Amino acid sequence: MSASQIVAKLIDTTTCIGCKACEVACQEWNDHEFTLSDLPGTYQTKPDLDHEFWNLIKFNEEERDGQISWFMSKYQCMHCADPGCLAACPAPGAIFVRDNGIVDFDHDLCIGCGYCITGCPFDVPRLSPKTEKVYKCTLCSDRTSVGLEPACIKACPTNCLTFGSREDLLAKAESRVETLREDGIEQAGVYNPAGVGGTNVLYVLAQADRVEAYGLPRDPQIPWTVALWKGPLKWLGSAALIGGVLGTFFHYLRYGPKEYTDAQE
Repeated sequence: MSASQIVAKLIDTTTCIGCKACEVACQEWNDHEFTLSDLPGTYQTKPDLDHEFWNLIKFNEEERDGQISWFMSKYQCMHCADPGCLAACPAPGAIFVRDNGIVDFDHDLCIGCGYCITGCPFDVPRLSPKTEKVYKCTLCSDRTSVGLEPACIKACPTNCLTFGSREDLLAKAESRVETLREDGIEQAGVYNPAGVGGTNVLYVLAQADRVEAYGLPRDPQIPWTVALWKGPLKWLGSAALIGGVLGTFFHYLRYGPKEYTDAQE
């Protein structure tokens, strides 16, 4: 897979106006109902993602030195280069990476175990109580596979969302950061965490030194428990299973089949 084939979404948080057009477009394209939760004191549509809501604009309000600041960010699957959900999934083929880098699900193969939820350092996948399958943003793989851009990007009125080659978008993000720094926003930066091999959802942040304010983890990593149970524990379990089978086989060779007598005879 060449780097030029990898696609990405760039989110420039400095031009997001929190209009929620991307949320509506996502719901409509995926045939999900759009509802507002009763959340007094916040502008968020919902408190978090769910199995039928894959794209959320987070509104993080902060008061510093008597002034109110907004840290708005678009929250969805990050389509990691090294996805923790895939590392944790025990069902072959249920989670896979497309040729263009999109991390997608095959729900016919999903067993609903929820291990992918544990494996995701961004806490994105959600288990449906209806289908007992796990769902998340697919970066509109059904659209991108035929040359269309994702629905959320098509709907954005301020062009804070861009879709295209990952290489091109990284260059665009760095250029935008340079412009912001020239304008006096010295802490501007690109969010592309190395702990998951980089992501195919990139952010331009005005305060890149305070990523938590945007609802993003500072240094996301695949949980060590995933590496443990998919590595040493998996091999130990396999060894124990093979040992049990071999023990049974050799016991049979030495002692033969166990004979039972009728207690009534």
